[in-house]
Amino acid sequence: MSPIPVPAVPPRTGSHLRPPYRRTSLALCLAALLAAPGAWAQDAVTLSPIAVQGVVQDSRVDNPGQVADLGKTGTALGDLPASVQVIPRALMAEQGASMLRDVIGNASGINAGGQDAKGYFDHFLIRGLNAQIYSDGFSDGDQLSGLSHSLNGVERVEILEGPGSALFGSGAPGGTINIVHYAPVSTFHAGASLQAGSFGSVTGSGYATGPTGVAGLDYRVDATLSHADGFRDLGSRDKEIRPALRWRWGDHVTDFALDARNIHETPDSYGIIYFDGTPLRDVSRDAKYSSPFTTAHSDVVRPTLADAWTVSDLLTVNNRLSYLHRTLDAVVNGDSSSTKVSDGEVVNRQLRRQDDRDNSLDYQLEPVWHFATGSVRHTLLTGFEYQRQTLSTQRATADLPAIPDAFAPVPPETSLAGVNFLCDAKHSCDDDRLAATYYGLYATDQADVTDALKLRAGVRQDWWDTSLTPRITVPGRFGTDGRPLLGGVKDTRDDAPLSWNVGALYKLFAWMLPYVGVSSSHLANFNSENTQNGVGAPESARQYEAGIKFAWLDGRIVLDTAAFDVKRDHVAAATTIDGVEAVVFDSQKTRGTEASLDAALTGQWHLLANLTHQDAVITDNPQGIASVGHRPQGAPGFLGNLWTTYRFAIAGLPGFRVGGGVNYQGHSYSDLTNANGIPSAVVLNALLGYQAASWGVDLNLRNLANRRYFVAANGAGAFVGEARSAFVGVHADF
Repeated sequence: MSPIPVPAVPPRTGSHLRPPYRRTSLALCLAALLAAPGAWAQDAVTLSPIAVQGVVQDSRVDNPGQVADLGKTGTALGDLPASVQVIPRALMAEQGASMLRDVIGNASGINAGGQDAKGYFDHFLIRGLNAQIYSDGFSDGDQLSGLSHSLNGVERVEILEGPGSALFGSGAPGGTINIVHYAPVSTFHAGASLQAGSFGSVTGSGYATGPTGVAGLDYRVDATLSHADGFRDLGSRDKEIRPALRWRWGDHVTDFALDARNIHETPDSYGIIYFDGTPLRDVSRDAKYSSPFTTAHSDVVRPTLADAWTVSDLLTVNNRLSYLHRTLDAVVNGDSSSTKVSDGEVVNRQLRRQDDRDNSLDYQLEPVWHFATGSVRHTLLTGFEYQRQTLSTQRATADLPAIPDAFAPVPPETSLAGVNFLCDAKHSCDDDRLAATYYGLYATDQADVTDALKLRAGVRQDWWDTSLTPRITVPGRFGTDGRPLLGGVKDTRDDAPLSWNVGALYKLFAWMLPYVGVSSSHLANFNSENTQNGVGAPESARQYEAGIKFAWLDGRIVLDTAAFDVKRDHVAAATTIDGVEAVVFDSQKTRGTEASLDAALTGQWHLLANLTHQDAVITDNPQGIASVGHRPQGAPGFLGNLWTTYRFAIAGLPGFRVGGGVNYQGHSYSDLTNANGIPSAVVLNALLGYQAASWGVDLNLRNLANRRYFVAANGAGAFVGEARSAFVGVHADF
């Protein structure tokens, strides 16, 4: 995706050279902080940059001068009346990350898990609410049963906390995660990396970018190949390639890219089974309750085409088109809470066979206007979006024998031979065709009223036409009119939600910027997991947010704080009724506060930290009154993360670095009954490495204390965090 050309906006830090670092001692920094807070720099000076993926980068998350593509108006983060954080490639490289799930802790308020997080694809909560993932501004399609996202060719990850429907249409209330890939450049660069470590993991990647020889036409190719035996023998492998072209012609910048992936993963939806409200304590963390032959295979192909046409200083027209084809073939254990320990056995075990085919077309037309009304400068984004998504899904469920000894588990089934898949009221199943057509008109105005006062307002009108056509009749399924869903009879729904947001930021001092905002959003109830009740009404949410952004020492120390209140209605929540997995619709509310610190304490020492407190509760549930006041699935009360690095020289040779981090996650529950949950956990990580101008080597250590902990609370059991592990990575750019 090419950035929107906006006059007088600093260049993106991820793709341009930074100014040289001004060396300042810690004592002088502290003295300057006490004497004069300094100005909020538009391109904050920071740590000595390093070369990653052929360009000079740093590892900042909260840089006031950074521009995030998901804002769509080219507005620097320091002028946005919202909580937006950007995780750059340099920070990912420091932490030895290869997957999106490895880096989300660098932003505040985010954790893995939530409804239908089956342990083999990315599912995140922001502020205790569902988040939605985009790639270069395009949605992944079906929100549930989604994808695992690698960092192949990824320049940065942008995170908007809170509803984003006014910009993105059907959107989850928790927030938006936008993965931004590198664009081709006109100077030749190439590089490769290799990482190997614990659990038989090996990941190799490479890239090349430069001119094609045709005037104005540049290319880039990124490729990744990975394999892992996996902790708990949860093996995986991933093959992907992403060729891209950028053509500068006349007043246009045209980008084409093709993502192609082949993903194999091993689901473990049971993890470690609950007993007396918590995962079994007296078993090894290597204990397996899932069937030994579970598997999930996905093929993903996504071509994208984007054109930015600079008509004049007044107008830029952006055209974007994406087509996504995704398949999922999976054999995975059911995660119903009826699977439990009884008389020392693990009973009520089931197996699901699933075959999904998802096709999504997304076209966006976005004229961006730059003008003034009197002394007020405006960047006005206007837009039209058309989306068409079709999804076919086939599922059946089989009963599995009990595991005789829950404390020394050996699943009796060894292969699919003899497994009898059924389709009836006691065995979840479907053979459905889903279709959705979305139209949206929207506008967002970023207004510089004065140098100090920034206003932002957006509105979006959507028209949604969704349908479900079962090919078979399954007992116990009812449509939107309360009548049984019958094979061959289409169940349809039309909605026209209005989403909006408004916010204001005021530079009270050069170092202190308070802001307030209100946003309303809607999420179409369109996915392959929630069709038991037909096509349901959309989910709606409203968020109130107030915060203060601080910056000292020319932006080298940035502290962002926020308080938020989010209410969401008609939320699809997974539960078990009479031993059968079911979906109910409730209302939820989350109140909380958060803070994130990004501090370049010296030229060598960098510190990142964030802390979130959130109180998420169920406020209404007509189908389960007893759950009112309980916590939603997967929403911990506290989250905290810290990461710090220090660069130093040995015998006059610079480039050595050490680092370490702490991740904390509070207690969370497995479903809306709050009968089971996972305990809080603290995980320690470390880094030792050497970084030269164009190559480097790192040793990353994870879970140093070898603590037994759990990543997320699923329905029947908890996902187990990895044991102590070590990974060595070597990379070179030239």
